[in-house]
Amino acid sequence: MMTVNKTHARRFILAHQRLWPPRKLRGKAGILEFIRHVGCIQFDPINIVGRNPDLVLQSRVDKYRPVMLEELLYSDRQLLDGWDKVSSIILAEDWPYFSRHRQLMRERHGDPSNPPMEIAPMVLDAIRERGPLSSIDFKQDDKVAWSWGHQSRLAKASLDVLYAMGEVLVHNRVGSRRIYDLTERLIPPDLISTPDPNATMEDYQEWHVLRRIGGVGLANPSASELWLAMLGVKGDILRSTLVRLVERGDLVILAVDGVPDRVFFVRSQDLPTLELVRTKRAPKARATLIGALDNAIWDRKMLRWIFDFEYIWEVYKPVKERKYGYYVLPVLYGDRFVARVEPVFDRKENKLTIKNWWWEDGVQPDGKMKVALTTCMKGFMRYLGTNNIGLANEVSRKADLGWVSDLDRN
Repeated sequence: MMTVNKTHARRFILAHQRLWPPRKLRGKAGILEFIRHVGCIQFDPINIVGRNPDLVLQSRVDKYRPVMLEELLYSDRQLLDGWDKVSSIILAEDWPYFSRHRQLMRERHGDPSNPPMEIAPMVLDAIRERGPLSSIDFKQDDKVAWSWGHQSRLAKASLDVLYAMGEVLVHNRVGSRRIYDLTERLIPPDLISTPDPNATMEDYQEWHVLRRIGGVGLANPSASELWLAMLGVKGDILRSTLVRLVERGDLVILAVDGVPDRVFFVRSQDLPTLELVRTKRAPKARATLIGALDNAIWDRKMLRWIFDFEYIWEVYKPVKERKYGYYVLPVLYGDRFVARVEPVFDRKENKLTIKNWWWEDGVQPDGKMKVALTTCMKGFMRYLGTNNIGLANEVSRKADLGWVSDLDRN
């Protein structure tokens, strides 16, 4: 077992996440490098200041614009609007690794008597003849019980099932609406026919556990959200898989001073980064806004233990139960979270508004921090395509936010 202090652990996680410092990657090549490194980034359609994948990438890719990701997904087809931890963006080349998940979906939903499957041949024929379609292009208005206890139009449910089974893929999106096409039109035949690289379920589970640990950098076995959607990987299976990977030398156990009675796992291939952040001089502190579903904060317990930062995404909380706000993002400076911000982007007015801002306890912003925050916000405005920023009334008189007004004047 290796032991590190909290500073070392924080810097390793951020370096692994390409956030120490942020915005060092370049262009579409940088996007591909990052997704290959972490395996997937989580997709979420809520768009207040960009969707989650865009928020993840704007913090890592210099001069990032959403069109870069759109091209990689829907023109270059090097990425897939697919599935991993949840709805996720993955490399197209990873398609074969998820064949077991697609097979499970066939077993669960593929019965021809299942209402969505009864109309599936018609849906596939329509796409084959007419090209990419979404659920609104079908006239079937019958309803079926569907996910999250809600009812769904039968056509939408059928497309959902065909997508989960791998018969169709997302051709593009219009807002949050998915437009589907036949998989055979979007993925090369040789990739479709590539067999599962994992010969056994045990092989698959070891592959996915390693992949998921790489998605964060440092993994805590009790982080339930981290281990979502890996076939059979929970409880004793997770523990035995971790043990095998340690015994084989693919994982190393790590303890963190100040986090008692907890062990973490790091991939052996990431040990050079762990050593580098220990010996390398810290880079000049930069600031960036972190997406609410960013890989770096998937494990909220670890965020609390190692970063001393408590974060809950309050989107689904009733208004009266929210401590902060609807869509609040952490603010990273150097290797610490120093604040949280509630930004809102009005697309009609092309204006970014800081609806609210909360400094973390004990943070006293000095000149260097304010310069870093100014640079960060300029980059965020560039990402949104606006030169217009302002403070909402409730924060306009808060101390130490004068730099926001300076941005608006510039």
